[in-house]
Amino acid sequence: MPKLLKAVGCLLHRDLTVALRRSTDILTPLIFFVIVVSLFPLGLGPEPSVLKTIAPGVIWVAALLATMLSLNRLFANDHADGTLEQMALSPHPLTVLVLTKVTAHWMLTGLPLVLISPLLAIQMFLPESAIGTLTLSLLLGTPVLSLLGAVGAALTLGLRGGGVLVSLLVLPLYTPVLIFGAGAVAGVIAGTDVEAHFSLLGAFLALALAFAPWAAAAALRVSLD
Repeated sequence: MPKLLKAVGCLLHRDLTVALRRSTDILTPLIFFVIVVSLFPLGLGPEPSVLKTIAPGVIWVAALLATMLSLNRLFANDHADGTLEQMALSPHPLTVLVLTKVTAHWMLTGLPLVLISPLLAIQMFLPESAIGTLTLSLLLGTPVLSLLGAVGAALTLGLRGGGVLVSLLVLPLYTPVLIFGAGAVAGVIAGTDVEAHFSLLGAFLALALAFAPWAAAAALRVSLD
């Protein structure tokens, strides 16, 4: 166990350090997220009632697309330099190592989206009560997007046109998260109970944590063979 924890810590530190040295990998999804959300007030006009109505769906769809931008790089760089083969040959469970890489991916991609979402919510004229709900829904939902995306990235590793294929694979899996994440925010705006939405988002996160790392590890072994 101490060796496993040390390996997890080293892998997490390595992924974060490498990503921070390539700042464009972090900034690209974040800038994309901001631009997509900001285009709607410009295109539809600054009418608060209209923007408030569409804000939950717009912000959630933009977060989903921004997450997908970085999925192709989740394993590709390690596959290119041979690190992935060393991870598969190491005595540590590949499932745990995959979960560590997904955690690093969420910290670099999903967490910045969560942190900047209140500013975009204000831009979209969301009420204060809905801003907290939006942040919490993204905090529960974006890890699910990273976990499910890891499975798609592992399945398409090394394939030509893998970026398009991973989008086709994960978009149907992302749909329930999008529905209940945006639905929670819309429910607060409408004044309805949103406890069920958060319960389902929590259930999705628990299921993704239980099964996605295992499925991604199995797909990586197939891809490496």
